[in-house]
Amino acid sequence: MKKILTLLVAFVMIYSCKTEKKNTTQGISVESIDTATVRKHLYTLASDEMEGRRTGTPGIEKAAQYIEGEFKRIGLKTYDTLKDFRQTFTFEDRRTKEKLTAFNVIGILEGKSKKDEYVVVSGHYDHLGIRKREGELDSIYNGADDDASGTTAVLVLAEYFKRKGNNERTIVFVAFTGEEMGLLGSRHFGKDVDASKFVAGINIEMIGKDSEFGPKTAWLTGFERSDFGKIIQKNLERTGYVLHPDPYDKQNLFFRSDNASLARLGIPSHTFSTVPLPTDKHYHKASDEATTLKVSVVTETIRAIALGTESIINGKDTPTRVQLTEAEMKGRR
Repeated sequence: MKKILTLLVAFVMIYSCKTEKKNTTQGISVESIDTATVRKHLYTLASDEMEGRRTGTPGIEKAAQYIEGEFKRIGLKTYDTLKDFRQTFTFEDRRTKEKLTAFNVIGILEGKSKKDEYVVVSGHYDHLGIRKREGELDSIYNGADDDASGTTAVLVLAEYFKRKGNNERTIVFVAFTGEEMGLLGSRHFGKDVDASKFVAGINIEMIGKDSEFGPKTAWLTGFERSDFGKIIQKNLERTGYVLHPDPYDKQNLFFRSDNASLARLGIPSHTFSTVPLPTDKHYHKASDEATTLKVSVVTETIRAIALGTESIINGKDTPTRVQLTEAEMKGRR
């Protein structure tokens, strides 16, 4: 009887391991991604002090300094030949016609056995700045969901993968500027990259609310254009979190976020989001403040992205190249 009980216990343990995926490897669990850290980044980046983070303004300078400070604290390296975390360029503001200086903020976590293969983790840290007052609301467009939530994810994932230390590929963490002005920052970033060395682009935008698919779900733009999404779905099996294809295909969202600048180079670059667009009353409004978001949703989505993309980052999986028409490659849809 004792032998039978021992065998039964062993069988149950083996079965449990097969049917329930553990959210930990190499001693660092995704549960280490905590709501306190997420809240700190989110509320800082979306604060009135940042003045809506419009590209070329003093407000976005404060946001850039905060991101730089976090990259330095985490222990990231600078990108390519840059002397610091800023990739600087100039542009003409279409609204005011003045020439302005802008900068992407970039940090590197060097890979091990495949350090010449790159994975981009990105979100845009700019928003709309200060505009006309909306009713009883102030005139600061804080951009909490769009896209302080995605920038928060970049910072949190940088610290997570730095602590984890199993990235065989080099991870390029980028806070893009100028997304709201026509993907300016990501287009500038894409000018000088060797696309053949870039394995994937993990872009994150607006992850602060439950998606229309319900709790613990997100959706991915351009799902059918590579097998990137299928890799994520497989990695998330039995985790309790589900990734869906973009339900708003007619809105061309695949080309409206920074992933598009890399996708047009053939890189399998896609955007994770949870925003329920048809019912989101805060999109591009002054009411897009941190208090309207669910920190728990941001946290669990970042955890899911960490688990879902890990096999790409550690070199096990390589997504197929993105499929675009010639017109799409040139920016015509």
